[in-house]
Amino acid sequence: MSAGVTISSMADYAILGCGSVGHVVAEELVEQDKDVLIIDRDEGRVEALRDQDLNAQTADIRDVDVTDTIADREVVMILSSDVEANKAAVENIRGQNGDQFTIARASDPVSADELDELGADVVINPSAVIADFALRSLESGELEYKARQLAEVISETNDRMAVLTHDNPDPDSIASATALQAVAEHHGVDADIFYLGDIGHQENRAFVNLLGIELNDWHERDHDVEYDTIALVDHARAAESETSWDPDIIIDHTESDAEYEPTFADIRPNMSSTSTILTKYIQEFDMNVGEAVATALLYGIRAETLDFKRDTNPADLTAAAYLYPFANHDTLEQVESPSMSPETLDVLAEAITNREVQGSHLVSNAGFIRDREALAQAAQHLLNLEGITTTGVFGLADDKIYLAARSKDIRMNIGKVLQDAYGEIGEAAGHSTQASAEIPLGIFTGIETNEDNRDTLLQLTEEAVKTKLFDAMGVESGDGNGN
Repeated sequence: MSAGVTISSMADYAILGCGSVGHVVAEELVEQDKDVLIIDRDEGRVEALRDQDLNAQTADIRDVDVTDTIADREVVMILSSDVEANKAAVENIRGQNGDQFTIARASDPVSADELDELGADVVINPSAVIADFALRSLESGELEYKARQLAEVISETNDRMAVLTHDNPDPDSIASATALQAVAEHHGVDADIFYLGDIGHQENRAFVNLLGIELNDWHERDHDVEYDTIALVDHARAAESETSWDPDIIIDHTESDAEYEPTFADIRPNMSSTSTILTKYIQEFDMNVGEAVATALLYGIRAETLDFKRDTNPADLTAAAYLYPFANHDTLEQVESPSMSPETLDVLAEAITNREVQGSHLVSNAGFIRDREALAQAAQHLLNLEGITTTGVFGLADDKIYLAARSKDIRMNIGKVLQDAYGEIGEAAGHSTQASAEIPLGIFTGIETNEDNRDTLLQLTEEAVKTKLFDAMGVESGDGNGN
């Protein structure tokens, strides 16, 4: 087939074997004004096809002479229910040096492999196609059912709905909350978005500011406002507990350890992002997605999948394709290229100075910090150093050690590394390429930090944290250098 030619642009087709499948295909092609030649060995069937004004001839598709009959056809579709006949037809076409684009019907995975080896360009298995269609229909039906449930819970709100993100919300959490707020408004319910912790990362702050997303600190909320519907979105990683929470709605792509009993829950660990789930609901509700919501969701998906390089599935791609025309791409570019704050620059400089490298692994102590999100940015920047595949940067704040790690080593799951290193003494979470940990200072907690003991405290902490992390990575600390 010549370069630049697509199946949809071709006009000459041959269908070999015209049972129920072939008949449907033939009618559809003729409806599209394609020139279709049908070959089948059943004379009665051929006569019936001719009565329908279809171009049909009687011949056994196993016969090598059939290749001459179809020599001028650009596409050959071999759709007989007799797999052995289909294999013979493919073999004849390729044996006569036929270069037509060939589609062949299989009956099972074994015959599919055989047809592929014989030279069929595309092999279809009707049973697999039907099963795939059934699964897609089931997924569509489940989404429709869940959407009705969600709409009912939202519509029962008498006052306002509170949408809560996880601690120190990331783009996926913020975007998901923004989308659920829009869904609530679509159903005539006012909703406010709340967060715990900080919005520290510069990209996240730029994201919120540029899109005009109104986020509220949960602890500074107006207690005179009644929230009779509580929704948790992308909230499974929240560390702070709130005993008064009795969520009505939970939407997440991660299972939570918390034991909630919501009226509505949609938790899909097979999804890469909660933004993808919310996009599906926006489509199901047939909403006119606004520019800000579309931009937020697209950024949420891209950030959670590292621009579709991590744990991406087809649902993420179809959601992104849907959102793309509605998003503001100038805003996305601004969000992804924020200016570096002085705090981040200080942390990065400290991390560069204090780095210890073992092989391709780098660990560094950034000292006492004010903005813990700066650790993540420092870890990401240090990953660009030549020969470095894994980084870990930690700092001290609020009687805790905060650590951010990044990895591009396909042999390593940095989330598991941090869990192995610090899971028993602190909290660790993350993915194969990025992770974070929070570790109580422990025996150092009772020491009042002052100018006299700062260096000692840092040194003792540094040795303990580095040793555990390098051990979990499978290397020994102390023999490296600061190259």
